[in-house]
Amino acid sequence: MGSNIDALTTIFTEFYYFVTVVFMFFIHIGFCVYEVGVARRRNHMHTLMKNTMLIPLVTVTFFFFGWWIYWAFPNFPASIDWAAGAANTPWSPTMGTNLGDHITGVFWAAFLLFSWTAASIVSGACIERIKTTAFLIHAVLIGSVFWIIDAAWGWHYGGWMVKYLGYHDAYASGVIHAIAGGYALGILMVLGPRLGKFAKDGTPRDIPPHNPWLVTIGFFLIYAGFWGFYAACNVPIISPEVIDGQITGVTWTATNIYLAPTTLSAITFNFLMSLSGGLMVAYLVSKGDAFWTYSGGLAGIITASAGNDLYHPIQAMLIGGFGAYCAFKLHGYVERRFKIDDAVGAVAVHGYAGFIGVVICGFMLWGAPSSPFEGYATISPWGQLAGAIIMFGLLGFLPGYLISKLMQSRGMLRIPAAVELRGLDAMTNEGYENAVADVQAAERAILNAQSK
Repeated sequence: MGSNIDALTTIFTEFYYFVTVVFMFFIHIGFCVYEVGVARRRNHMHTLMKNTMLIPLVTVTFFFFGWWIYWAFPNFPASIDWAAGAANTPWSPTMGTNLGDHITGVFWAAFLLFSWTAASIVSGACIERIKTTAFLIHAVLIGSVFWIIDAAWGWHYGGWMVKYLGYHDAYASGVIHAIAGGYALGILMVLGPRLGKFAKDGTPRDIPPHNPWLVTIGFFLIYAGFWGFYAACNVPIISPEVIDGQITGVTWTATNIYLAPTTLSAITFNFLMSLSGGLMVAYLVSKGDAFWTYSGGLAGIITASAGNDLYHPIQAMLIGGFGAYCAFKLHGYVERRFKIDDAVGAVAVHGYAGFIGVVICGFMLWGAPSSPFEGYATISPWGQLAGAIIMFGLLGFLPGYLISKLMQSRGMLRIPAAVELRGLDAMTNEGYENAVADVQAAERAILNAQSK
């Protein structure tokens, strides 16, 4: 590795990403817990299992082709970087045990956990009425194809959106949240509402969370994992002499995903302030509703995430509060106006807040460099708006809608009404109840024999 400091830097970077991946696992635990808390008792196991099975399916597909897309598609469709892609194929020497490579596996895993997050966002929106196979196909597509295309375009330091639009999205307001929210909206428009969600006059009925305590725990786990997510979006140590041949400095520093300098101190301030702004505003606008207060905290972080590497903490707080307000109001409006049944508010909290956050970043950081690379466009409102439309609409909503329409035409998308009324866990519940009844009958027989 050369000098001792080079060795320490390499080992620290490897361990750094390893730890962030462990923290990010809490995001998925949180999604599982809070979705089960929202779902009604008759759908608990189905809700849990579909969110569990996305783990192996997205992991395997991301290993086989998702990671290749990130490295090969920064300038797609103009060109494909075959050389960079070839270095990240399943048969590449770095994609396995390799004592000469300390980074690829843990960096790949960090992106993989982002993929799980994108799929889990979609999962929550369509609980209690989507077929398992349909959801798992969507999970693979959003987790290993569409979100990683937008990451290549707008999150790769050489992505065309960064070069030509000045796109800046340090902690994935658009790259993960807007696209997943848009994709979920596309599915919901085809999937339709849960039975009984809307009255005959179109008024939405409230279907409250089955277990608000599980929902609460789930949200706090997501907050904790999101903090790890923030750290994973940074490159932890770059030497003072050079940052990828482009800029020099006088001190060791961390960088954001674009290799531009930032600090973990900055993102700590801004993460907590945007969370606080979201919680406070959501509590007020929802009149103390617990579910929307916690959702607002998440919406606050997501809205500020695009620029949280550079915002002042007070900016992060105000932007977070504004995002929570918009998410709450837009969810109610879209539900009433368009009869969209988003069971967990995922489209609003992730999609609308993420879209708004990307656009706000264009105004707040107008004129700032999008990258340390010479010749790249600077951050601007129009570049960010174009990026938000690409993320939410082109790569999110449109594929989700069209693929769902295709599934619907094949009878693959939605469970039959009779199954929905009975519950997706009917067979599991019946098996459990029969097993309990069998044991209780055996116990009664033993007691009767003893009494004689």
